[in-house]
Amino acid sequence: MERHIALELVRITEAAALEAARWTGRGDKNSADEAATLAIRSKFNSVAIDGTVVIGEGEMDEAPMLYIGEKIGNRRGPRVDIAVDPLEGTETVANGLNNAISVIAAAPQGSLLHAPDIYMEKLAVGPALAGQLSLDDPIETTLAKASAILDKPLADMTVSILDRERHAALIDALRKSGVRIKLLSHGDVMGAIEAAMEKDVDMYVGSGGAPEGVLAAAALKCLGGEMQGRLLPNGLEEYNRCIRMGLAKPDQLLRMEDMIGHDNVLFVATGVTSGDFLHGVRYLPKHKAETHSVIMHSENRTISYIETTHHFTEQLNSVRGAAI
Repeated sequence: MERHIALELVRITEAAALEAARWTGRGDKNSADEAATLAIRSKFNSVAIDGTVVIGEGEMDEAPMLYIGEKIGNRRGPRVDIAVDPLEGTETVANGLNNAISVIAAAPQGSLLHAPDIYMEKLAVGPALAGQLSLDDPIETTLAKASAILDKPLADMTVSILDRERHAALIDALRKSGVRIKLLSHGDVMGAIEAAMEKDVDMYVGSGGAPEGVLAAAALKCLGGEMQGRLLPNGLEEYNRCIRMGLAKPDQLLRMEDMIGHDNVLFVATGVTSGDFLHGVRYLPKHKAETHSVIMHSENRTISYIETTHHFTEQLNSVRGAAI
């Protein structure tokens, strides 16, 4: 994936973050998401790609823009799959919490999984554990294997998981094993990425959105980590929906190559609210703002951080203010 495409995509996530961040703490997650989506949609068609949205805001009959199957870009560049979440963490922004981002992943056409908007069971790890664990194993076996590989006692390991009622039994099993637990209120993508940063979290487990799983897998490939997943269709309707989207065996174990293919992958994100990975948008005096973004490329595993100062005209600023 060419470097100029990465720079064009980061300008798009910056625009989405700038718009979404204005709704921080206002208790209106739908307006925050709409603002981010509108910003992304308005800029995508100028990008030099022949792109297809494989993960977006929904299917054509559900979403007026950025729907699955939508063609984007100016059609004068490489054919690519696009996975996009204009605002990962809508409730996070609405409640003024940390770790909301705007994110895009891109890969050669045919690479990214057409993941339906259902739950996915997940296991995310960093480079030291990549390729050595299995989602098929009981969590106790997985923890024991990880402890041995890392040469780290269970009591010194940290596992992150979304704080959800559906995870009650899994959280109980983690506690009985003796590991430390990091409960996440939100941030499915960032939770999985953190496991690959080789800092405070050794593993991410539990279930979350399938589209977010693909986005996280793209980042983990760039970081040398691994994501494994298994779709969790709830009933026959969701099971058949998976089949219609090209998944012949909806309950199969999904590995990295199933979710993001074998070729090079690009991952771009801009912080909306601050977190451990990215700073949030800062609005400054005199019609300026600062954004903090990351560009990851799996081909050479480079990670680049970009801090940008944006200057707005008074007219643009006043229009944005009036919208709120």
